[in-house]
Amino acid sequence: MWLNPEEVLLKNALKLWVTERSNDFFLLQRRRGHGEPTGRITGLLVGALDTVLDSNARVTPFRILLQVPGSQISWVIAIGAAIEEVNKHWDWLVHNLLHSLSVFENKEDVASFVRGKVKGLIAEEVRGRQAAQEEDPEKFREVLLKFELHFGLPSSEKLVTYYSCCCWKGRVPRQGFLYLSINHMSFYSFLLGKEVKFVIPWAEMTRLERVSTGLMTEAIRVSTRQRQREFSMFLNLDEAFGVIGQLADIALRRLLDSEGLELDRVLQQPTRITKRILEEQALREYVLALFRLPRGEKLHEVASCSIWTPHARCHTAGTLYTTDSYLCFSSREEGSCILLLPLSEVLSIEKAESTSLLPNPVIVSIRTKKAFQLIELQDRNELVESLNSRLRALQWKRSMFRSRKDGKRSVSSPTPYYTFYYDTGYSDEEEIEEQVLRNTVNCEALMTAFQQSQPGSNGNKSMEQVKERLWEEHFLEFGRGVHMFRTEKIQRLVAMGMPESLRGELWMTLSDASSELESHEGYYASLVQKSMGQSSLATEEIERDLHRSLPDHPAFQNPTGIAALRRVLTAYAHRNPKIGYCQSMNILASVLLLYAKEEEAFWLLVAVCERMLPDYFNRRVIGAQVDQSVFEELIRERLPELAEQVPDLSALSSVSLSWFLTLFLSVLPFHSGICVVDCFFFHGIKAIFQLGLAVLEANSAELSASTDDGQALMILTSFLEQVGSEESSHDPASPPAALEGGGSDTDIPAVSHTNITDLINASYEKFGDLTVRHIERLRCRHRIQVLQAHEDTIKENTLRLVSPDVSISPENLTDVYDLFKTEHFISLYWGDSSSVAAAEAAAWRYGDSGCSYVERQYRLDRPQFKSLYGLLTPWPGGSTQHADTLANRTFTLLDQDRNNLVTFREFAGWLDTLYCEELNEKIRLLYRLHIPPALTESEDDPSLMKSPLLSTNRPLYVNLPSDVQDEVKDYQEQLKQMLQDLAKEKEKDAEKPLPLMNQHEFIQFCKTLYSMFHGDPEENDLFQAIATVTSLVLQIGEAGHRPHNSGSEVTSQEEVKGVGSVQVTAEDASRGDGSSTAEMEWTVSYAQILASLLTEQPLVNFFEKPVDVSAKIAEAKEKQYHQRAGLLTLQQGSS
Repeated sequence: MWLNPEEVLLKNALKLWVTERSNDFFLLQRRRGHGEPTGRITGLLVGALDTVLDSNARVTPFRILLQVPGSQISWVIAIGAAIEEVNKHWDWLVHNLLHSLSVFENKEDVASFVRGKVKGLIAEEVRGRQAAQEEDPEKFREVLLKFELHFGLPSSEKLVTYYSCCCWKGRVPRQGFLYLSINHMSFYSFLLGKEVKFVIPWAEMTRLERVSTGLMTEAIRVSTRQRQREFSMFLNLDEAFGVIGQLADIALRRLLDSEGLELDRVLQQPTRITKRILEEQALREYVLALFRLPRGEKLHEVASCSIWTPHARCHTAGTLYTTDSYLCFSSREEGSCILLLPLSEVLSIEKAESTSLLPNPVIVSIRTKKAFQLIELQDRNELVESLNSRLRALQWKRSMFRSRKDGKRSVSSPTPYYTFYYDTGYSDEEEIEEQVLRNTVNCEALMTAFQQSQPGSNGNKSMEQVKERLWEEHFLEFGRGVHMFRTEKIQRLVAMGMPESLRGELWMTLSDASSELESHEGYYASLVQKSMGQSSLATEEIERDLHRSLPDHPAFQNPTGIAALRRVLTAYAHRNPKIGYCQSMNILASVLLLYAKEEEAFWLLVAVCERMLPDYFNRRVIGAQVDQSVFEELIRERLPELAEQVPDLSALSSVSLSWFLTLFLSVLPFHSGICVVDCFFFHGIKAIFQLGLAVLEANSAELSASTDDGQALMILTSFLEQVGSEESSHDPASPPAALEGGGSDTDIPAVSHTNITDLINASYEKFGDLTVRHIERLRCRHRIQVLQAHEDTIKENTLRLVSPDVSISPENLTDVYDLFKTEHFISLYWGDSSSVAAAEAAAWRYGDSGCSYVERQYRLDRPQFKSLYGLLTPWPGGSTQHADTLANRTFTLLDQDRNNLVTFREFAGWLDTLYCEELNEKIRLLYRLHIPPALTESEDDPSLMKSPLLSTNRPLYVNLPSDVQDEVKDYQEQLKQMLQDLAKEKEKDAEKPLPLMNQHEFIQFCKTLYSMFHGDPEENDLFQAIATVTSLVLQIGEAGHRPHNSGSEVTSQEEVKGVGSVQVTAEDASRGDGSSTAEMEWTVSYAQILASLLTEQPLVNFFEKPVDVSAKIAEAKEKQYHQRAGLLTLQQGSS
């Protein structure tokens, strides 16, 4: 294979390699020891070395070198595992390149030409591999070449697909091609001699929508913060719209919220994304949402088939989906018949004899001695073989787990012992009783234990008996357990409210939490044991919310219920630290504990947080906000009259946020809210959308007449508070919702008020055609808006904090922030994997505890900063090398935390000094760039700091007193102490005088001034002026050539710097006894240099000359993208 040219020394090459073929410019070599019949000692040694090395470090046995006559340096340009492969490359070089090389007079040009040609061959191979993945490889290769030619993006910018379309400019359509790549959408048109081309990064897209106007039948509108663009006349607009939405969604999730959102592993590697993978991913997301499967499930096969449905006495046509751990069937009409078969329940999958009535049948047998018959399966043999291989692997894994667990059980205690810490004020007897409760995991639902305190009436009991009988009949007809057929009949039973005796079982069945529980036996007990006694931000929030969870229910007025709730929430926070604990989880967990055993409640909470409401329960509740945005669009679609009367739907969606986060539990009476949870476990988030629309429709007249948001809130709150249920009408002692205060009988709604069953049935009748597929498509689009809204908020907060400290105008500061952020994104687009990971990790800022999420904050590393430095620095530089050195020093100076990252505040402060500050501040900055820590001992290695400062993400006291070292402080006290220390450090920094500059540092200072003046119109006058200033300063330094004066200066500096327990810096050490006498004696101060510069008017004019920062920023915007892309391409090519 062709290889990016790598330098090797020829003398080293001859020791380990044998030359097989050669000419004036190329060598074909074989590794010693490879293919040698005789056992020579050198060959044996090299062969043994290659055998010992791991597969990543082993050297391929054949290679081709490019050699320049008379040079000891060669370049490896091709490698191969077989001689035939390398011979093909050799023949190509001989026939296509060798004769052309003789025309070059300069031998170095030969090397450059060949290296460039090899890189071109590699790029062609990459294009070939990309094209081979497409339906029409030759056509795609041609389009790929045009894409690279038109836009000049790096080769790592992978093209995914393209479409022929029109881009509208006012009323004028421009016919051209829309290219969709992993990070951008690009359009190119050349019509009637006029070229139109532009590139839109996905990271700048704020909205995607389909529109219709008088001129266009239908178009795709793409909005950014600057403008809108409309595209139409697609051959397949639906497909193009879906692919654009998918790519934008994937890119924004990867670029803007990699910490919070779960992204499939395939999509985390953008270079692997193809149009086919996007189609597969869209189908996978739909299947996971429809069957509410774990997010890690991988979709394997999709096959059309029919399944025997005993309740209908016929075969029902639909689609079979197979994943890692499930067989899923859905009828053609979504939701009319659904079947879920976990592989853990399956005993065998067998082919039956095919007949005319039963073509290609497959029998799936399960552990409950039932079987399911599938027919009309295409590619039956391959499907059954694949399923059986996964089934065997799962059964083997289960048997190994059980044998290992049985071995552990023989040596361990059968009942785990738990201890939990929380503050109580019990007496001794109560404390002993409480200790017993803490150490006992509940084996029954809390409602069972506390049922006696809430006796129901005869009517309530009779209603429960009716429901139980209906469900038992249903089980006989449709099956019981997770493999039960789910049809519209269940929908009617669920709308009535599940019987309390079966509610926990049905929740476990419908959510498939039962499979998770069975496959993770003992997991919850071990999790509780690991998490007990640990203190974190999540555990503190849990303790604060424990007594706010259903406070009026007797189960949570009792230590037993509180202890169980604590265990479930703490165990989940330990299981999933990315979520930890989020408000409203306590309400959900407390309801789950009422009707399910403690371990079952834990797995139900896992199902809700990780599968049924993905991305809901994190610090930014992105998932809930996305669904609020989707809800707004559904209101416009399904309730257009209300949307017309209430133009600003954000008020309604803000009210409905708690509906989604707590599944209506916080706004409905208790029993009514439980009925909603029943529907949620059956239909997922679709049930909440439907019910929300039904609530708004029932109040549409009042909402349309409302005059403000407060009135709308009161209308909805009053309506929801009076929604009753059969249980609440019979049971006056039923507790209200979590946020509803305990009241008298007058607070209980009358029977004539809205019944929850009627409301749920109305939601199914009017909005039941809402499909999971439609919801998933809307989520994909609206996630773009929500993530960009968060970005806008972060930007506003950052600018608000930085603006008071700088004199740059708000408009220019906004543009600088955009440049700063774009620089970060460019590294994510085209940097190597290590730089991408480092850049993304740097963008997430955490608290000093290292675990509490704060917010996203963009920061630049050294190469990114140097790129922006070159674009924005106002002073011309004669020497590229010296400009690079100065950029390195500036980065070191600004990197106050010593974490090799620069924040926007630090960057804006530096830019403000250059463009807006007075002359003395500019000189002060230049002065600081030529003394430690900016000036390092080795300019070649900027990481070697002479004077490392204290980092603010470490404790500020380095040497603590002995009596304090052993004292353990609470982390909040440490945080308070750290803030106080930071304030002291700032005060000290404000008063600290600048250190003196020695002779070597002053020479570097003069070099920088000479470099800055190069190319200036007043260059000659400036050079004369700086020569005069240099001579004057040298005389001042010689005049102060007294050892005792120098010593006193150092002492005074050490007194200022060495306050308290902070250790002496390396700068002080370098000016101590170990330094040379000449450096110690010759020093000048900042004031002396400033005074000398002020004596020369050309220098004063140069530094006081105003520079148009707006023009510089505009120029940087034009250059940044392609300049940075070119640099990254060169870096990748040379690596």
